[in-house]
Amino acid sequence: MSAAGVCKFPATALAAAVAATAVISLAAAFFSASFYSRRARFLYFRVQELEASLKASVEKAASERRGRVRAQQALREALIRQSSNDPMISASVSASSYPMAPIGFVQSCFATRNGTPRQPLLVPLSRACLVFDPSRVPPDALDGLAEYSYCWVLYIFHLNTDLEKLWRQPSLSKFKAKVRVPRLEGGKMGVLATRSPHRPCPIGLSVAKIEALEGHAVLLSGVDMVDGTPVLDIKPYLPYSDSIEGANVPSWLKEENALAVSSVYFSAGFRSTLSICWSKNENISLYSSIDEFESLIKQVLSWDIRSLSQRSLPRNRDPTLLSVGTVNEDSSSSNDIIYHVILEEVDISYRIDGKSNVIVEKATIVSNACKFSKGHHNYSMWRNRFDNQK
Repeated sequence: MSAAGVCKFPATALAAAVAATAVISLAAAFFSASFYSRRARFLYFRVQELEASLKASVEKAASERRGRVRAQQALREALIRQSSNDPMISASVSASSYPMAPIGFVQSCFATRNGTPRQPLLVPLSRACLVFDPSRVPPDALDGLAEYSYCWVLYIFHLNTDLEKLWRQPSLSKFKAKVRVPRLEGGKMGVLATRSPHRPCPIGLSVAKIEALEGHAVLLSGVDMVDGTPVLDIKPYLPYSDSIEGANVPSWLKEENALAVSSVYFSAGFRSTLSICWSKNENISLYSSIDEFESLIKQVLSWDIRSLSQRSLPRNRDPTLLSVGTVNEDSSSSNDIIYHVILEEVDISYRIDGKSNVIVEKATIVSNACKFSKGHHNYSMWRNRFDNQK
């Protein structure tokens, strides 16, 4: 056998092996492609099935919601039709038509209504901490609020003496249609043409500066809310829609600083009495130092915070016009009438002379000052926020 014959057989076998391997590879590729093709078709139809099921579920939920809304509307219409002929039912429906619970409460530097500014932003240093109820307002609900500089606060005038009767028995409550306006020196205007707290629905609306946010609390400044105020809602202040250029106001509102005093002086002994109070109240204060707290006092008393009856007292000596706990009438001279305002449980005594100059006499701790809870916010809780702003 020649050498050429010897080499021919292995070459033929090798070619056959290669061909067999190629056939096997092609067969494997075919079956693999067929398997994945079937798998892809199965997944495609499964996705279609799930999408159809989801669509049906969404439509069912929407249909159920529409049914509930229609039922609620029908029930309300039935109650209204029934109440139109029954005053007692009408009063009950009106009193419970829109029940709302506070979402938080205010911890304010103003301990009482006396001294609380009549309008927001009049006292830039006035501070309050709005503490939300964590069971109703999670911290994530405040996400993004810090990007605004001001917000609207919707709240209840909870210290109105007729509040309980007004809401429980509105048909028996006879609110005054007209109220005395401080700027009109006793003149009256329709209550809905004023911002009086004594309203058919005692709800207040104020704008405040957002100083800082921490957890479920917001620190506000420029506030005109008393301590303990229940808050129904807050909304960000939007300059492009909330500020209206060229808006008209009545002529009696056009005079600027109508209730501003001429000056505020501190007596020689005032600082020593304030120091005693500060040493006791520093840990609960929303202010960084005694100097800042004194500046708050000056800003508050830069406005004539007395009621109309108090301002007219030197001319009308009727003692029934005195507000209990806010005035001491010690002599016949108007300069000797001692007025009081309570800020952060500190009683500030002051006098006003005939030229509207305020003389601040002394500071004392309120004898029946309440015990602050562990959840009370003070300046130390916000120090880092203020430091970051400097």
